[in-house]
Amino acid sequence: MSFASTLNEQVGNEFGAHQQYVAIAAHYDGETLPQLASFFYRQAVEERNHAMMLIQYLLDADHPVEVPGVEAPKSDFADTVEPVRLALEQERRVSDQISNLARLAREEGDYQGEQFMQWFIKEQVEEVSSMSALLQVVQRAGDDPLRAEEYLAREQIGDAGGDPTAPGAAGGAL
Repeated sequence: MSFASTLNEQVGNEFGAHQQYVAIAAHYDGETLPQLASFFYRQAVEERNHAMMLIQYLLDADHPVEVPGVEAPKSDFADTVEPVRLALEQERRVSDQISNLARLAREEGDYQGEQFMQWFIKEQVEEVSSMSALLQVVQRAGDDPLRAEEYLAREQIGDAGGDPTAPGAAGGAL
């Protein structure tokens, strides 16, 4: 598959990650764990924005935009750890997808596409790192998820705010 068609697939992957994070956030909200819920609501917005960045690049590069549908997210979890474990697996999968996109762009001699993917590579290092840390915290918290809540209230993990090097998103900063 070409870089552009695989990038269109990645739009769907990012929207799928968005929905999965909304489902995880809603789960934690339902369990009255507001810090975990808030963390995953923020992650959901970030994934949605990633999809919109990909769409903007496709538009800017004069490639057709085909927004694929996504599967329904998992929304039933056995314990406090399972959603974070699922999120870490998802971030690792996305990292592989992003690396594949960079490889495809390089193989096709699409240097603009390869350059565009570099920000996402950097972003995925941060995503996997923060999700790994959160998994360790919820695992250590065990049957006392309020310890994880305290950690999130005290520490800033994940997206620390706007990144001036981030690509523009379709629709601006909606």
